[in-house]
Amino acid sequence: MKIAFSPCPNDTFIFHAWVHGLIPGAPKLDVTYADIDITNSLAADCNGPEVLKVSYAALPWVLSEYALLPCGGALGRGCGPLVLVPGRAVAAGKPAVLAGKRVAVPGERSTAYLLFRLWADQNVPGGVGDIVILPFYEIMPAVRGGLVDAGLVIHEARFTYPYYGLTMLADLGSWWESDTNLPIPLGAIIARRSLDLTAVAEWIRASVRYARVHPETSQEYVLSHAQELSPDVAKAHINLYVNEFTENLGDTGYNAVNTLLGRAARAGLVPGIDSAALT
Repeated sequence: MKIAFSPCPNDTFIFHAWVHGLIPGAPKLDVTYADIDITNSLAADCNGPEVLKVSYAALPWVLSEYALLPCGGALGRGCGPLVLVPGRAVAAGKPAVLAGKRVAVPGERSTAYLLFRLWADQNVPGGVGDIVILPFYEIMPAVRGGLVDAGLVIHEARFTYPYYGLTMLADLGSWWESDTNLPIPLGAIIARRSLDLTAVAEWIRASVRYARVHPETSQEYVLSHAQELSPDVAKAHINLYVNEFTENLGDTGYNAVNTLLGRAARAGLVPGIDSAALT
């Protein structure tokens, strides 16, 4: 079975057991490791893998072919994207300074960018300026180097941005949670509707459970795909993004997804969807 997910610690931790043949009855996986912007594009391609990790923001474009699985993704609290600016010249909490500015983001169909658009509509008078699409790992160097005025970052940047001499202007996860009282939907696991979706979901759950019971067995695999990270940063990343919603979205998780996509549709940022298509 072909699958695509990111080389980030939470994804490799979640899928380690299945990738390494430790889940009884699960088929062998042919893995593509790719940035989320690439996996979003793969999902939109009719020849994409059978199972993928994508942004929740990309769901409205792929639900005719793929189904959202209730496990394996990234959804939680205190784990949202950050808006970063250079140095300490700009005080955090003053988003109006972004008006007309050049901002780097990790993909136009990323959940981070969707949240950024919703947040900016409320908080940046007149809107931001040019949007520059960069792989997530290039964004902080671009901000530090002055190639852009600000950057929207995800993944382990939450832990490492101070090393780049950057300042957090806004935590979009905190904004979302205070505005909705819901966790933030980041990355979704989807599978082709032609598959046995119940079986695929159970294989993923089994892999998640194995990882949680035997966290040490995945460490070498996780670090080999996150070579720029220390073991401590990788562990912090996993602890943040692998949580109760990883094993089961539940009513709260589905409510968060429906709320995000509903708001985005009303703002004209994504096509509207029937919430029944998510289950």
